[in-house]
Parts: sequence; structure tokens; C-alpha cells
Amino acid sequence: MSRKIQIGIMGSMQDVSQKISIISMARDLGKQIADKNAVLLFGYEGDHDSLSIEAAREAEKLGASTVAFNWGKKNNINKEMNSILVETGQQRGGGREFPLILSCDAIICIGGGSGTLTEIAMAYQADIPVVVIENSGGWSQKLADKFLDHRRRQKIHSVRTVKEAVKKAINLAEKYAKL
Repeated sequence: MSRKIQIGIMGSMQDVSQKISIISMARDLGKQIADKNAVLLFGYEGDHDSLSIEAAREAEKLGASTVAFNWGKKNNINKEMNSILVETGQQRGGGREFPLILSCDAIICIGGGSGTLTEIAMAYQADIPVVVIENSGGWSQKLADKFLDHRRRQKIHSVRTVKEAVKKAINLAEKYAKL
């Protein structure tokens, strides 16, 4: 029996306060990942919502497995989530991203600020496939179909819809993880 594909969802907590359409995209990502029987990995803020948390909530509603990478220690756990919890003991923006990204077979980015940019760069360095939803704004839109540097390690794959994002991420993850 092979293991389930692990898809990371990266998106800013700032973006949650922006547009309803981007929150709807995040929730649809969670639904689509659940439908594909994949595991959703995300950074858990605890004290703020984020696009990643919105996606995880939706995936959990459909019975999917989710893994939350907590930036602190158990003091900021939201009891409504049923995620497997990975305690990093790191400060926000200061290290939790490494185990999160390295645990993914592919990542999907929606919108995103500096934290999402950091996660994209880490995935790029680790040769982990990155899929961005180009019309979601932020770094996802800015980096669509680009390479991060002259080494051209891994093109950042751009898609227009959530359905395309999940399909592309699953396909790339299968190749990456050789599942």
C-alpha cells in the first residue's frame, strides 16, 4: 500500500481580510484535496485565521486528514480543528516553514505575502513542485510561470482555477514522491 500524497497549502493570514473570492478559493482547495484523498498540510497560526486554515477546515469537514505545523507550543491550539499537530517550538516566521515545506510532495500557493514567498523559495531550493493560482494576487500572481533564479531548478507552475491547481499538484507530487 502506498502512502497518501501530501499537499501543502500556502496563503497569507492578511489575505483573509481582503476579498471573499479568495477565501472561497481557499475553501474550495480544501474540498478538492479532500476529494482526491490527499493529506493537506498547513501552517497553523492559532491566533489568526489564514487562507491555509480556511482550506484545512473545509478538508476536515469532508473527513480528510490535515497536518498543522504550529509556530509556537501548545498554548495557541484551536480546539475546533482536528488536525495532526506538529509542534515546532519556533517563532512565527522563524523556522516552522522548514519542516512544513520539507513534508510536502507539492505545494499550492494562493495569494501570499512575505511568508508565502519564503515558503515558495524553500520549496524551490528543495526541488519540491510549486503550483500557484495566478489570479489570486500576491506572490502567487507575481511568480506565475517563472523560475526564482538563473539555475532554473523548478518552474513555478501557474494555473487559473482551484480544480486545475489540485490536479496539477497531484500530478507533480506523484512524480516528485514517485508514488
